[in-house]
Amino acid sequence: MARDRQTADDFIGPLRRLLVGLTALVLIAMVLVWRIDSPRMERFRAAVIDRVVPSMDWAMAPATLMANLVADFQSYTGLAAQNADLRRELQQMKAWKEAALQLEQENAKLRDLNKVRLDPKLTYITGVVMADSGSPFRQSVLLNVGARDGVVDGWPAMDGIGLVGRISGVGHQTSRVILLTDTSSKIPVVVQPSGQRAILSGDNTIAPPLDFLENADLVRPGDRVVSSGDGDVFPADLLVGQVVLGSDRRLRVRLAADYERLEFLRVLRSQPTETLADPGGLVVGPTSAPSASTPDAGTGTDTGAGPTNGGTNG
Repeated sequence: MARDRQTADDFIGPLRRLLVGLTALVLIAMVLVWRIDSPRMERFRAAVIDRVVPSMDWAMAPATLMANLVADFQSYTGLAAQNADLRRELQQMKAWKEAALQLEQENAKLRDLNKVRLDPKLTYITGVVMADSGSPFRQSVLLNVGARDGVVDGWPAMDGIGLVGRISGVGHQTSRVILLTDTSSKIPVVVQPSGQRAILSGDNTIAPPLDFLENADLVRPGDRVVSSGDGDVFPADLLVGQVVLGSDRRLRVRLAADYERLEFLRVLRSQPTETLADPGGLVVGPTSAPSASTPDAGTGTDTGAGPTNGGTNG
C-alpha cells in the first residue's frame, strides 16, 4: 500500500511541473505576440480575436444574465415607487377636484346673489411659431397667422399658460409678436394680493424688472403678477408670472410662459373697451312734468304785448 502511494506521488509531481512550465511558456508567447509591433503580427492578433472572442459568449452568458436580472429588478423597484407616488398624487388631485367643484358652486351662487355681470369670454386664434429674430437686441417671434385670419396689431399672445407678448406688425399671412423680454416692451401689471401697480419693462433677460412700483415694501417674492388692463394695452387678469428677487436686488418677474419652447401661441381677440366722451352724460336728472302755468305764462306774454302795442299806437 505504501509502495502504491509513493508511485502516485512520483507521477503527479513531474506532471504538475510540466503543466506549470507549459502554462508559463504559453503566457510568455502571448506577451511576446501582443508586444511585437509588426503589420503581420497585427493581422495575426486580429484573426485570433475574431476567432476566439465570439466563441467566448457562452462564458459571459451567466454574468450577462445576472446583470440583466439586477437591472430589471432595479427598474421594477423604480416603477413600483413611481406608481406609489402617482397613486398618492391621484388621491390628492381627487381631493383638490372636490374642493374646486365646491368653490365653483359657491362662486356661482355668490355671483347669482350679487347679480354680477361677467365680461364676455375672450376668443383666440392659435398660430404656429415659424421663426424668431435671433437678435440679441430685439426679441420677437413670427406666427403663421395674419390679416387674412383677422389678426389686429396690438392683440396679446399667450402660450396657454402665461402672457408671451403682443402683436407688433401684421402681414397678410404672418404676424410678428414682440416678447415681454424685449427692450421695447412695457406693459402695466398688478401684483397680487397687495394690488400694487407697476410697469413690466423688458431688458432682454428671462426675468424682466418691475419699474415704477407704488410701494415695494408690500411686494414679496412669490407674489402673483397679472396684467392690469390700464391703458387698453392688454385685457385685465392675464397671468404674467411670479415676483422674484434678482441678483441685483431688484424685484423681477419670473415669466409663466415657457420661452424655451415656444411652438404654438394663442392670439387673443381683445375687443377695445367703450370710450366715454361725456362722463357727465351718464348722470340723468329727474324729468319734470310740464306745469299748468306754462300756457298762462305764454298768454301773459301776449297780453303784455297788447297794451304795449296799444300804447304805441296811441
